[in-house]
Amino acid sequence: MALTLRSSTSFINLKENKTLTKTPDDFLGSVSFAPIKPSIRLRATRISSMSPIMMTMHHEVQKMSIMEGMNMINSEKKEILHDLTVSHNEENNNSSKVPVYVMLPLDTVTLGGNLNKPRAMNASLMALKSAGVEGVMVDAWWGLVEKDGPLKYNWEGYAELVQMVEKHGLKLQVVMSFHQCGGNVGDSCSIPLPPWVLEEISKNPDLVYTDKSGRRNPEYISLGCDSLPVLRGRTPIQAYTDFMRSFRERFRDYLGRVIVEIQVGMGPCGELRYPAYPESNGTWRFPGIGEFQCYDKYMRASLEAAAEAIGKKDWGKGGPHDSGNYNQYPEETGFFRRDGTWNTEYGQFFLEWYSGKLIEHGDRILAGAKGVFHGTGAKLSGKVAGIHWHYRTRSHAAELTAGYYNTRYYDGYLPIAQMFSKHDVVFNFTCMEMRDGEQPDHANCSPEGLVRQVKMATKTAGVELAGENALERYDGGAFGQVLATSMSDSGNGLSAFTYLRMNKRLFEGDNWRNLVEFVKNMSEGGRRISECDSRGTNLYIGFVREKNAEKSKEAALV
Repeated sequence: MALTLRSSTSFINLKENKTLTKTPDDFLGSVSFAPIKPSIRLRATRISSMSPIMMTMHHEVQKMSIMEGMNMINSEKKEILHDLTVSHNEENNNSSKVPVYVMLPLDTVTLGGNLNKPRAMNASLMALKSAGVEGVMVDAWWGLVEKDGPLKYNWEGYAELVQMVEKHGLKLQVVMSFHQCGGNVGDSCSIPLPPWVLEEISKNPDLVYTDKSGRRNPEYISLGCDSLPVLRGRTPIQAYTDFMRSFRERFRDYLGRVIVEIQVGMGPCGELRYPAYPESNGTWRFPGIGEFQCYDKYMRASLEAAAEAIGKKDWGKGGPHDSGNYNQYPEETGFFRRDGTWNTEYGQFFLEWYSGKLIEHGDRILAGAKGVFHGTGAKLSGKVAGIHWHYRTRSHAAELTAGYYNTRYYDGYLPIAQMFSKHDVVFNFTCMEMRDGEQPDHANCSPEGLVRQVKMATKTAGVELAGENALERYDGGAFGQVLATSMSDSGNGLSAFTYLRMNKRLFEGDNWRNLVEFVKNMSEGGRRISECDSRGTNLYIGFVREKNAEKSKEAALV
């Protein structure tokens, strides 16, 4: 349950969809539909039975704007709901709109460098456009693009995707993915680091993160060697920057116009963190505290130097000896227990060093990215993991091992937000869909408390906040929670939201309707009706009360 790993990677399979017997091109010439009459819920059983691809063909043939129909629906809803109170900061205007993006499958580009299943992708993008989605997100894998050798880049599969996205009037977020795909939740395909990088790692295993037992993690190069020429004469930071520069040159004409955001990968899963909870080979299981990743020779040398600098040489001999193992609980360890070593002078020294190294790593990569993309019109963003388990304890053990020095007494997210602000980088955060009540009691989770803290930290630092869902969810409850967290009642609201992930299941009946309703509501700025039912829960425009759930099954797109 590595929270921010992206799940299912499969595309829509046109052959598996029983409602489709022809290709998208065939539909353009042979399918016609009666006009859809707008209503508050668009109760049209025939329309609801169509697949999103068929509805998209209707959109193309009739050349009608679904969004115009939605605006008509909005007007009718406003008349009916005018007596309900809406808070002053939720007025429907362009400034409050929260654009929604959808993550594309991890294997969007094949190992051979080609666009995967282009016809299915084309149909899927048409459907997403019809739903009012702003755009899509794709991983630009280091292990695919630069696999043939240093400075030998192949962007052709991505070029085909960019052109297709532009054709459908969508926007694109591109992740500079300098990490491995494989070994975590949702990684159903395997994309390792470039072969020539793996060769260097085989010669020098200390190039990757290492735990106290000597386990090497090949997901990402250790930040301990950021500034050392360990990659055939280049430093890792130089390699990352060269990769981004090559991307800029290849897609210069699309940056700021079609490609509107570059998310800069800074660690495992593209997140600014250490690989403290690796799931490969059963190493870690939720809700284990994880382990510190500071035992490669470069990290050990840095720790030793930091200890000597303050006259505490003994503190530099390694990480905490009493921090337990991956699958323990805080109270089972001397370091993380309620009044453990984390809250001593030594604990403070180690945690400041460990988290400080991570922030310095992010600062170096983002400085390179800013130099490359400045003036292109594309936004920069970086992702931080939503590690919500053991959040209710004093030590926040799972966050500490991942590199976030966040405890009962110390705000670990403000320094990260301030570093992002320095480079004008959007702070992208996960677990926006989670509720405290959904989590197991023994894990001491509080995703809602964590999100509130991050919203306040980003507001204080003056940096934009964007969000993602951590796990694959299709239910109205999860979408409703995102709507709630998207608002700025306390701390920052969301500037954008990226939904995880496009796959065949997303386009199934109720799942698709929930997504369309969600996108519409986010386009209204996360508009919420301040009416409460008998249980005291908030209701959202476009979401049907539980007692009306059966009736809502007949509804089509809203």
